[in-house]
Amino acid sequence: MYMNYIKSIFAAAIFISVYSCSPKTAPVVVETPVVEVPTKQEPENPCRTFSDLTSAERDDAETAYVLYKDLIKQGKYEDAFPLWTKAYYSAPASNGKVKYQFDDGVMIYTNKYNNETDQATKLIYVDSVMSIYNKRMECFGEEAYTKGRMAFDYYYTFPGTKSEDEIFDMFKMNFDVNGKKADYFVVNPFTQLLSDKIIAGTISNEEGRKYAKLINKTVENGQANCKGVLCESWAIIADYAPAKLESLEGIDGFYDCDYYADKYYSRFENDPANCDMINLVGRRLKRGGCAEDDPRLVKVTAAYTANCKVEKYQGDSGYTDYNNGNYREAIVKFQEYIDSQSDPAKKFKYSMIIAKIYYGDLKDFPKSRQAARAAAQIDPTSGEPYMLIGKLYASSGPLCGSGRGWNSQVVTWPAIDMFTKAKNLDSSVAAEANKFIKQYKQYMPTKEEVFQRRLKVGDRFKVPCWIQENTTIRSVD
Repeated sequence: MYMNYIKSIFAAAIFISVYSCSPKTAPVVVETPVVEVPTKQEPENPCRTFSDLTSAERDDAETAYVLYKDLIKQGKYEDAFPLWTKAYYSAPASNGKVKYQFDDGVMIYTNKYNNETDQATKLIYVDSVMSIYNKRMECFGEEAYTKGRMAFDYYYTFPGTKSEDEIFDMFKMNFDVNGKKADYFVVNPFTQLLSDKIIAGTISNEEGRKYAKLINKTVENGQANCKGVLCESWAIIADYAPAKLESLEGIDGFYDCDYYADKYYSRFENDPANCDMINLVGRRLKRGGCAEDDPRLVKVTAAYTANCKVEKYQGDSGYTDYNNGNYREAIVKFQEYIDSQSDPAKKFKYSMIIAKIYYGDLKDFPKSRQAARAAAQIDPTSGEPYMLIGKLYASSGPLCGSGRGWNSQVVTWPAIDMFTKAKNLDSSVAAEANKFIKQYKQYMPTKEEVFQRRLKVGDRFKVPCWIQENTTIRSVD
């Protein structure tokens, strides 16, 4: 079936993506019905159907449909090709209802593409796939769905054959037409492309916020209303898209007051006397530009006054900026304070503060690691920097993969390396390190998954994406 075929593409894509950080998504699930015997009263269709053929032509076309389908089920794509061609070109709309002939054609030409080495011929096969999609739209409409399928294939199956801007627009059409009911298979790749455009500044913050909000609503709606196998697909999407969009909180001025209030204010309401929670929610509301007289911020501020002890710190101006949600300004002032100090303990403390701001507030993992490494140089005996780096790696599953699968599993190896290094250096972090080691061991790949990639447990392996760490291959079993 087409579903199994797409899954096989993704198995190969996941192997290839060991060297990249592209998002993964659930395979496109296409129901493949049993070949239907045409009804006597076929629905009207702008494309040729069985009813448009002579009796002899119709018998030949129906027979071709049945025979090629049997070969497809056996994985004999080349043998099926001439029969599919006869069936498709005789009556592209079949009985006016079924559509699997288009999916089968895409499958056949994609198989040809994957087995071809000549680049010019490969491009011809890509054009053939897209002409089939266009014919499907001509026969059955469903433009938003079909454009989404085309974009999906351009992005994952035929990379480099269409510009990212064109692919983005095709995915966007699916959201524009379907809203929060957008097809599940467009969500992850569209999220990645949207994020890239926002970071690069090639899309306005206003448009970026619009689609980021719509993506989150789509994920919520998909999980709430899914049935059967699609629930697993939506679970994969939920592991990736929201985390990718959350990382955009690190862009100054991107998300507004309502975004932060919708996401964080309920946490304060559930724990209104917890000073750590009060500080977190207050910072987030201020980062979103909430007005001082915003009722939500007023309540958080009152809770701060009632529950939180106000202390004076060295580098106090940095804390002022930090508590107001001005994270980058706070980092600058903390760094100035570090540079003015000769006390290693103070340098270490504030280097770790910077590392934690990059991690928890700005979602900038590379810079967080850089600051943690700087702290480790100041105090080589502390396990705290390596604990933070381990958490950075362990949190990178949705950034370097789908949140599941190979690319997300391999990040556990360097994470565990860092937790192990931390506890070996510093007994004070041993209990926490052991807890995280136990937690993340269960997410390592199986021996079978390692073997499928022609790797061996115990071999050295360089983890891709932003991590770029050499580690040892391990399995959960």
